[in-house]
Order: sequence, then structure tokens, then C-alpha cells
Amino acid sequence: MPTLHTRKTGFALIELMIVVAIIGILAAVAIPNFILFQMRSKTSEAKTNLAAIRTAQEGFFAEFGSYVRAAQQPLVAAGPQKAPWPALGGAPGFDELGWRPEGDVYFRYSIVGNAVGTDWGASAIGNLDADANMSAFGYIHPVPGLPTTGAAPTNCNATGVYNPANPLAFDLLNTVGPCEQFSGQSWY
Repeated sequence: MPTLHTRKTGFALIELMIVVAIIGILAAVAIPNFILFQMRSKTSEAKTNLAAIRTAQEGFFAEFGSYVRAAQQPLVAAGPQKAPWPALGGAPGFDELGWRPEGDVYFRYSIVGNAVGTDWGASAIGNLDADANMSAFGYIHPVPGLPTTGAAPTNCNATGVYNPANPLAFDLLNTVGPCEQFSGQSWY
């Protein structure tokens, strides 16, 4: 009786090399996009907290007739790692306002304003990708009826935050947004 010969084969080296090349190409495309997606998601902290500061400021103004100023917090340099927010009583201005973030933060927050408390601006500055370029987000609340303000937050223009509809304009007042075109974008 004749015996059947079964041929034992595996993958050829060229087939394995093709699979490795395909995986490498996919990784080369996916990893930068993933890093960019991560950075954009972390910037939502700044926008959310600035909107919360705006709400707290309006509540404070309704009760006391002026806006609050606050020095930059937390005091540690902004970077790709979260920093702890100071304990209660350790963030003057923010404590008076009754605002504090939930947990640790990627950004440093400050509120500037004029001496009489009629206009103000808030900023969030961070360095999510640990390079030389900072991401800055802001909110500018001018004196009612005036187109510009003297209370421009750090790294923001006194005429407003960046306007994506008109890339040459920084004219969005009473709007939480980036202080310049590349905030929240990857720089590499």
C-alpha cells in the first residue's frame, strides 16, 4: 500500500517580511495620530476649567459686584505630567472665587483683571508634549461696550482669542479658546 506523503510547510521568509513591513507602515501612521489625539484630549481640561472659571466669576460678580484676580496656580512648571492643585487656602483668588479643579492638572491657571474689577481674563498654560512651545488657552471678558480689554491673560491677545474662521484675527471675546493657532496641536 502506497503511503501518502504530506508536505510540511511553513511561511516563507519573504511572506514574514511582507507582514512585518505592513505592520511597520501601519504603526508609522497610527502612532503619531494617536499621540496627537491624546494631546487634543488633554487640552479639553483647559477648556472645561476655563469655562468653569467663567461661570464662577459671573456668580461672584452677581453677588459682590466685581471680578476676582488670581495668581498662577499650581506653582510648579506646566509639563506632560499632572501637577497637584494647592490645598484649600493655598490658592488665593481661586479660593475666594470658590473654584478649584477636580484632581491634578496639566495646565497652570491664572486670572488677570483691572483694579476696579470690571474686566478680566483667564488663562491656562501647559506644555503637553514637553517641547519648547507652550499651549495657551484663554477667556477674555472686556468692559461692556468696549471692543478690547486691558485684562489680556498670559500669552493671549488683548483683542480676543484665536478665531479659526479668520486665521489672522484674534477677535473672539467672551469665548473660551486657544490664544494662538497651534495651541493643542502637536509641534513635531
